[in-house]
Formats: sequence, C-alpha cells, structure tokens
Amino acid sequence: MSDPGAPQPPDFGNIFNDVPLFREIQRVLMTGAGPINWELARQVGIASAVWGKDDPAPTESDRRGLEDTVRATELHVADLTGLTPPGEVAPVEAFRRAQWVEANIQGLKDLVEPTAVRVAEAFTKAQLDDAPAEAAQSAQGVLGQLTPLLLGAQAGVVLGQLGTRALGQYDVAVPRTGPSRLYFVMPNIAEFERDWSVSPVELRAWVALHEVTHRFEFARGWTYGHLRELILDFVSTLEIDVSGLRERLERLDPSDPEALQGMFQSEQALFSSSDDPEQRIKLARIQAFMAAAEGYGDHVTEVLGRKLLASYGQIEEAAARAREDDENDTVFERLLGIEMKRERYTRGKAFCDRVVEQTDEATLARMWDSAESLPSMPEIEEPTLWLARIV
Repeated sequence: MSDPGAPQPPDFGNIFNDVPLFREIQRVLMTGAGPINWELARQVGIASAVWGKDDPAPTESDRRGLEDTVRATELHVADLTGLTPPGEVAPVEAFRRAQWVEANIQGLKDLVEPTAVRVAEAFTKAQLDDAPAEAAQSAQGVLGQLTPLLLGAQAGVVLGQLGTRALGQYDVAVPRTGPSRLYFVMPNIAEFERDWSVSPVELRAWVALHEVTHRFEFARGWTYGHLRELILDFVSTLEIDVSGLRERLERLDPSDPEALQGMFQSEQALFSSSDDPEQRIKLARIQAFMAAAEGYGDHVTEVLGRKLLASYGQIEEAAARAREDDENDTVFERLLGIEMKRERYTRGKAFCDRVVEQTDEATLARMWDSAESLPSMPEIEEPTLWLARIV
C-alpha cells in the first residue's frame, strides 16, 4: 500500500492538457475525422496565405463598390451569352486572404476527398501487406491518423499558396455546393493594382467579368454532379505512388520544422502516371470539362473586356506575366492527381473563339445545355467536330 504522504508522480495526462501546445495538437487530431484532416489544412492554409503579408479587413466601401460592379456585369454577361441568369441573387463579399482559404476548403472538400480516400486505402493496404499479422491492427491505427495529417497539410499548403494571389472565388474554376455567393480577395486585388499600376475600377470590373461568367456556367443544375461523377470514375482506378509516399513518411522528422515544411511543400506527386488507355480516357473527360469551363470564362471576359474597359490590354498583359511561372494548375495536380496544364485552358479559349467566328455567341453557349453538350478533348482541338454534332 502506497504512503499517502509520499510525493506523487506527475499526472502527465493532466499536465499535457494544461499546456496550450498539446491542447492545440489534440484539438487538431480530434477534429480530423475523415480522409483529410481539414482543420490542419485550414490552419496551414491560412498561415501560408498570410505569412509575411498584411491581410487587412476590406472596407464596406470596397464591398458596395464590388456589388455595384457585379450587378452591372451580370446584365452584360446575360446579354452577350444568352445564358439564363441564376435564379437567386448572389451576395457579393469582400474577403481577406484567410477567408478565401476557409471558403475554398469548404467549397472543394467534396471534390477532393474521393482522391484522398483512394490514397489512404492504397497506402494502408500496402503497409498492412508488408506488416506481420500481429502488427497489422496497430499499423492500421497509426496510418489512419498519419495519412490524413499528411494530406491535410498538403491541401493547406496548396490552397495557402494560391490564396496569396487569388483575386476571386473562381481562381479555382469548378462548381461548388452550398449557397451561391461571389467573393473577391481585396488584399490581393489591391496588391495587383499597385504592382502593375492598373486602374482599380477597371481591374475590379475585369475580375467581376471572370467571376460572373463562371457563376453563369456553373448555375446549370447538372455541372457539379457531372464533374464529381467524372472525378469519382477517374479516382476509382487511380494509381497511387505508394513507395514514394511511404518514403516521405519514413523521412518525416517531427523535431525538424524545416524538414516538415519541405515535405509539405514538395512538388513530388502522390500519383503515378498511367499508360492505361481507359484511365487516360477518364482523365481526358475531366480535362475537357476544365478546359471548356475556363476557356469559356476567358472568352467572355475578353469579348466584354475589350468592349467595356479602356485598360483591358494592360490588365491582360499584367495577368499573363503574373502567371508566367504557373505551367500547371497545382490544385488539380497535387490534390486530385489530375494533370492540368495551363496550355489546355488556352486551347479551351481558342475553341470558344473559333466557334463564335464560325457561328455566334448563342451557339457557343449551347455547350452549357447539358453534360452531353460539352465538347470532348478532340472537339476542343477541332471545333468543327463539335459544331457538326451540336448544330
């Protein structure tokens, strides 16, 4: 029987609970149910987006000015394209960088998680296959926590890096679920205006053209479900670079902050390239959707921008120079395993331009009638094929 008067050993469980760092680590782990630890993604993303930068709150004057611009832009886009405006009036919001990260984590979660599930399943299976039978259950428990942390950190880094320069909601040009709204990242817009000496009024109108056009595209009821079905089909047979992921985790040194940062920021892909013809067809379907969506947005923005904005050429040149180093779309490549080169977006716009040259804007807008009306990759390369099928 122990002596009640003797010194008692420390209760490390309660001590750790009283240390803010350990409470925060525990909170992140506890809120990480699912294939990606989205709480970690949120924290890493916000930290990456605002690191070394001011992230001031926008003013009400900013928001009111943007709302007026958006409402005028909606009329121009509807008149040019003939697309039916969305049924509801979308709130217009002026965001900080941190808010952009949070909003995109919510908006992209359902599109990104199927790939994360595939990564976790492949990695866990490989580890269990290698582990002795008696260690299988333990290994599965450890991996069940570690893989969501890795994927959450990577998602946070990717979205945080984009959050340092995104101007609006549709810098990641995919449909979202939830209430419709449009948001603009005011610190990045203000920085772009200063860096490139462009008119604030005209730059915000240019961003609004891009945002409103994408909202008109994705307001079609079928767009979100169609893209998610394409992603699910692609992911179902996606090849995961298990050995590469295992090597990265084995090199992980939690005591070395620089090593952790390097791993999370690594451009090394989790996905193996595939020569399987069926997989390449699945990939091409997603690439066609993305090229068509972004190409159409760029086409409408250019047509209306040249008509409405005196400094359109200056803004376009500045935007192109700002994107010079972005050969690939990192969001899709690193989070979904979908190779999406910027060149494909250029081809999507060229498709739209050529269709209008040969017909008119109303004919081009028919691509948004249904999933079957979207152009395939061969049709994007040769628009007459699409016209022969649609017209």
